[in-house]
Amino acid sequence: MSVLSKINVHRRSIMRNLTKNVGKTNMQDDFILVDKSEIKRVLICRPNGRLGNLLLITPLVQEVSEMFPNCKIDLFVKGTLAPIIFEKYDVVGKIIHLPKKPFKSLLAYSKVWISLKKTPYDLAINVDQNSSSGQLAVQFSNAKYKFFGDSNEEVEHKSDFEHIAKYPVYNFRNYLAKLRMPTNSNKIIAPLDLKLTASEIAEGRKILGGLTNNDKKTICIFTYATGTKCLSEEWWEKFYSQLTDEYKDYNIIEILPVENVSQIGFKAPTFYSKDIREIGSVIANADLFIGADSGIMHLSSAVHTPTVGLFSVSNLKKYEPYDNCSIGVDVNLYTSKEYIKTINSILNNGRLNSYSKAI
Repeated sequence: MSVLSKINVHRRSIMRNLTKNVGKTNMQDDFILVDKSEIKRVLICRPNGRLGNLLLITPLVQEVSEMFPNCKIDLFVKGTLAPIIFEKYDVVGKIIHLPKKPFKSLLAYSKVWISLKKTPYDLAINVDQNSSSGQLAVQFSNAKYKFFGDSNEEVEHKSDFEHIAKYPVYNFRNYLAKLRMPTNSNKIIAPLDLKLTASEIAEGRKILGGLTNNDKKTICIFTYATGTKCLSEEWWEKFYSQLTDEYKDYNIIEILPVENVSQIGFKAPTFYSKDIREIGSVIANADLFIGADSGIMHLSSAVHTPTVGLFSVSNLKKYEPYDNCSIGVDVNLYTSKEYIKTINSILNNGRLNSYSKAI
């Protein structure tokens, strides 16, 4: 085990000990939220800096802003991606981010925690009940109402409860119901949303046009993923060959990861960028995205392009793309014919993504 891994193990152990008595939302009989207009400042805690995990909280942000239209939402996160992801969210006020490497930035790390105590909040929400840092942030915050993200049997029976973007919303609705606030527990949960602007979409269309130089429809593929989620070069070579044989009337563009590697040896035209919103704008103009479980897969969902998520080791029910004809498939169970059948079903649906409709 590397030194960094050992440090992370000890850090998690310390955080678990600190939060072992934290994480249960205490409700009193007289603790009632009578007027939603009194909720003007909200803190949402998701101390994680990964692209996918930050995109996956956008449905909760939309839910909170809809429930409390007069509120401003501060985000307690990690890293520097959140300001980019939530750039067009007018409801988001301050983004409080922990340093990626706290042991190298102890002073900055301490200041972030102190700021939580100094700022008065009407409501503090922990997104993931398994996050010790999130629980601690809610406990440490200066908020009247504190929700630690705990789930309840009343909502766990829902068929899609396991999804990481959805169960925080279900749990939050259940919490509000206990505060005797009227909620629609059966309302469809919002999709992930990067909130691209019309000008960003137009620029993405221009970039894509420069790559294809024709008026064919486009399929975007993303052949990379971290760790064991990354499918082999052999798998991708076979799959890419199948795609090119079956979809001769389509452009097939490979979106490259920040590592600038390709599992198909750069055989397809490629697009490389470190700008998350620019990558999203290109994918938003495609007719289909295919890629393994990764932050870019969630980015495709967040720009509302029909997405096929390829799962080999990850929990499919927890992370699969949803909405707008999207689907997660288990590559261990799928056959060549089933891939084509699924892709054809999406392409033949004739449904434009919401950004294309708006322009």
